[in-house]
Formats: sequence, structure tokens, C-alpha cells
Amino acid sequence: MDRLELEGKWNRIKGAVKQKYGEWFDDDKAFAEGKLDEYIGKIQEKTGRTKEDIEQELKDWKDDENHL
Repeated sequence: MDRLELEGKWNRIKGAVKQKYGEWFDDDKAFAEGKLDEYIGKIQEKTGRTKEDIEQELKDWKDDENHL
């Protein structure tokens, strides 16, 4: 298991904790951040890419979609 795969697993765990916190305290922002962390973690595990690379690609994709 390489470093990026471990980071992916950590992001999935961190995301699950944020989601649970969001549920307990009715914090929609924390819940949404947790979902994003979980998805990024899954992508990291599958692709071996860094969190920063994935976040940038998602931002670029969002920006391109806003110009349609």
C-alpha cells in the first residue's frame, strides 16, 4: 500500500467522521464536507492521485460547467 492509497483511506475515514458530526449537530456544511472528503478518498484509492490534483480537477470541471 503506497502513501497516496493511505491518504485516500484517511480521507474516507475523516469524511465519515465529519458526516456523523453533521448528523449529530444538524450541521449541513460539515456533512457536505464529509461527503466530499469521502469521495475524494475513494478517488485517491482508485487512481493514486493526490487530493490537491483531484480537488483542482473538480474545481476546473465546475468552472467549465458554469460557462455553459
